Amino acid sequence: MKKTTLLVTLALGVSSVFAQDLTSKKGEPILPEAGDWSIGIGATPFLNYAGNFIGGNGLNTAPTVNFLSTNQTILGKYFMDEQTAYRAGIRLNFGSTSTATKVPVVPATTPATFVDDVTKVGGSNIGLTVGMEKRRGKTRLQGFYGAELGIMLGTGKTTMTYGNPIANLAAGTTRTTQVKTGSTFGLGLRGFIGAEYFLFPKIAIGGEFGWGLALNTTGEGETTTETWDGTATTTAVTKTGKSSSFGLDTDNMNSVFGPAGTIRLALHF
Repeated sequence: MKKTTLLVTLALGVSSVFAQDLTSKKGEPILPEAGDWSIGIGATPFLNYAGNFIGGNGLNTAPTVNFLSTNQTILGKYFMDEQTAYRAGIRLNFGSTSTATKVPVVPATTPATFVDDVTKVGGSNIGLTVGMEKRRGKTRLQGFYGAELGIMLGTGKTTMTYGNPIANLAAGTTRTTQVKTGSTFGLGLRGFIGAEYFLFPKIAIGGEFGWGLALNTTGEGETTTETWDGTATTTAVTKTGKSSSFGLDTDNMNSVFGPAGTIRLALHF
């Protein structure tokens, strides 16, 4: 009986030691430490890749690194200590696309000749989030919670340039030369809670859920047109209405924040 009790006690002691040993065989720490940085990527492609080895059809393709959220925001953390991290996200999008369409010269020529009608579409999307995260747990399984603030700015403009002067067209012709969408501003405040499990040193899989408020407003836009009456060209500017929205809901219904409960890989370094 004494031998049995001694063996059970020894086994429990050894188990306890291993349970608290949060380092790898090479001595690498499993959990994040003060001064560590972290980035999050979507885990779904990697899980699909692993799952296809088991029950797939053999046509397994290499996984790709995906954004966590549909608004394509890059998310990262900085650990002040083992239980506290600052979070930040950023998206900076500026771009334009130009498309040329061939149209016949007016008045028509023989043989036929063509000029370009050009449509240029441009816009920007800027998103920023900042917040703080607190963590709990002394094993590979870590829970976390916190809050963050986010803002979003968006603009858009479409410009049309025509190869044929409007004076060459029929009297009464009206065509659009520019469309400006109203600037969009979004503001959100969100609380979140989630968990991560550290599979390897500084590599964890997990996810989070959030709930909060979001306010979005879109300012007045305008459409510019030109009209040829057979004698002169007149220009008109038409204003478009404003819009706004407010929501207090979970991430899936909130456009300012993500990642709306997605499964993620967290990489710490």
